[in-house]
Amino acid sequence: MSTLVFDIETSGVPDERIEEVFDESQREYLFRPAEYLEDETEKEKKREEIKRMFNLWPFTAQCVCICMINASTDRGKVIFLADDFEEHAGSQGEIEYVPCADEAELLEKFWEAARKFNRVVTFNGRSFDVPFLYLRSALLDVPISRKKWLGYRFAVDPHCDLADQLTFYNVSGRDGAARRFNLDFYCRAFGIESPKSHGVTGMDVNDLMREERFREIADYCVRDVRATVELYRIWEKRLADLR
Repeated sequence: MSTLVFDIETSGVPDERIEEVFDESQREYLFRPAEYLEDETEKEKKREEIKRMFNLWPFTAQCVCICMINASTDRGKVIFLADDFEEHAGSQGEIEYVPCADEAELLEKFWEAARKFNRVVTFNGRSFDVPFLYLRSALLDVPISRKKWLGYRFAVDPHCDLADQLTFYNVSGRDGAARRFNLDFYCRAFGIESPKSHGVTGMDVNDLMREERFREIADYCVRDVRATVELYRIWEKRLADLR
């Protein structure tokens, strides 16, 4: 079975573009929780918290990078937004670096590649990556080649979400034996190099985009997917038969 492991990076609308992107009604809706607070300091703190959450919502953020690796061959590509195509294009090992001019082009390239695979593997992709890609693609009118990745949760085909598998579908809730940890924690526990070991995390993407450090975003996303591939192989060898 051909298996694609992927991860995305997203970047929220920056402060200076909020009034340009959202009309008054949308801004009122987004920041309403802050307006309920009477203390001005607490109100501003809440507004900043909401803006940090923009990265998580497909209506307040864009997809700026997707890395895809074939679990059988370790070959793959990372597609990412970048201004200077020639500077950022090329290959590093088995990974091809493909800069894109805009998000629509990035999504088109992803769905073109995804159609060739029978199974997709993610970490938390059922809750985040897949719905984010579906909604961004719908907003930009980009055809979606794989439409059943949010299907039956208690299955690993066509979508194996390792966050579901390593918690046995949240069998013990927040505090039990199978509580959920983040990818960094699982990697360190299983002896896999953490994607955060180079000092970059998903929280840095907004700043990296602002500073036009596009290749660093791509490199981080590649490390994320390589770690997910290794975690998937451990799950497949030691835990898959327990379902």
